[in-house]
Amino acid sequence: MKISISLYGAFRECDPRGSVELDVPEPAKVSDLRAAFEAHGLAHWPAFKPGLLAASVFASESTLLRENEALPANGRVAVLPPVSGG
Repeated sequence: MKISISLYGAFRECDPRGSVELDVPEPAKVSDLRAAFEAHGLAHWPAFKPGLLAASVFASESTLLRENEALPANGRVAVLPPVSGG
């Protein structure tokens, strides 16, 4: 299953294209995508921080996704790092 991941925050700094496509085996859950994303980040992005990924969530176009949930059928998600500010 091909998944298109939109990148935000520090993840966008890793890849200025703003998105990445990964293949994950079907049926895939969010936890499978997280593992594939971490492997991709470690292999391709020198500035990638696994700790940031651990604190981030994946979202579909309409909701935050839990680790044990299936990936959306349309194959589009976003990875959202934590935000702070004031």
